[in-house]
Amino acid sequence: MKYNFDEVVNRRGTYSIKWDGGEVIKKFGLTERYDEETIPLFTADMDLPVPQPLIDALHKTVDHRIFGYSIFPDEYFEAIQHWFKKRHDWEIKKEEIIYSPGTVHALNIAVRAFTNPGEGVIIQRPVYPPFTAAIKANKRELLNNALLCDEEGYYQIDFTDFEEKAKDENTKMFILCNPHNPTGRIFTKEELQKLSDICAANHVLIVADEIHGDLIRQNQTFIPIAKVAENTDHIITFTAINKTFNLAGLHCTNVIITNSKLRKAFTSVMGNHLPSPFTVSALVSVYHDGEEWLEQLKEYIDGTMEWVVQFLAEKMPRVKVRIPEGTYIMWMDFSGYGLTPEDVHDRIYNKANVILEDGKMFGEEGLNYQRICIPSPRPMIQEAFERMAREFENVR
Repeated sequence: MKYNFDEVVNRRGTYSIKWDGGEVIKKFGLTERYDEETIPLFTADMDLPVPQPLIDALHKTVDHRIFGYSIFPDEYFEAIQHWFKKRHDWEIKKEEIIYSPGTVHALNIAVRAFTNPGEGVIIQRPVYPPFTAAIKANKRELLNNALLCDEEGYYQIDFTDFEEKAKDENTKMFILCNPHNPTGRIFTKEELQKLSDICAANHVLIVADEIHGDLIRQNQTFIPIAKVAENTDHIITFTAINKTFNLAGLHCTNVIITNSKLRKAFTSVMGNHLPSPFTVSALVSVYHDGEEWLEQLKEYIDGTMEWVVQFLAEKMPRVKVRIPEGTYIMWMDFSGYGLTPEDVHDRIYNKANVILEDGKMFGEEGLNYQRICIPSPRPMIQEAFERMAREFENVR
């Protein structure tokens, strides 16, 4: 079927953190203003309807009328295996799959299970803030292998610095984000192979957050790091339906661990988590019948990104931005205006009444940046950018 992603669905009154969580958002310090006219584009959460087969599957679950404790049936694991074999040519064994109620939860479990207080964990800033939080909250040492950005806004890995940090005997873990949030890089086979080889040689465990792996541009290819590694004993991978199919509210991350000793250590720290029957129904549905919707979604997001780039070139040419290789995130550099980050924030959040995410949240490398999540109806995105353009048109 053909999906209409331009349809604006009113999410107010549905317990949405974006649309109903104004007081919480202000309390977190994300914005000072939140009212009925606010356009929130700060979180990786789509304002787009999910696939129809998923809706049908959830209705069937509701119609059963009983929602007791649930198990993971064989079809749950088979659906995961089917999806990753078909989409990424990645063979996953049933016993390698561990359910977690969330990716951030799984990340904290991994840090606690495989490192000790004071030991080093490598991340690549600017990067998703919970990476930093997981390291600091668990009293590990943060090792920043900052990505290198060229004049065109393209980010690459500083391998010299990475290898130096990995060789330190105190370094025990590397948290990889691929596709990278917020820069949008999809790391190449050669880059992934090199990262894997360095970590294997230095006994550094790789925790790979690959939850945006299905949200890539139509001309791009994503490769799971476990596919390129000669041996996967040092690799843990996070996958999820949450981002791909807009199902964050159903809490479904799957952790892939080929090393049986690591699996045992991970589950012993995390404990057992039973699924919701809605989670099981959702995963089986989208991994078997969600491809048609996903391909239409990717085409729509690609079109929105092209519109954003053209609009900024015409109305806000001092903003540097490029279409990312993956994710539905755009990483915008406002340094060309010569304004302080505080002034940029005030113009966007308080005057334009659009909520993004200040780049400083992703590390000092993001100080002059703003992150925007664009999987919303295009008319909503267009209105947000029109508002922002009006607030910057008088900057000299």
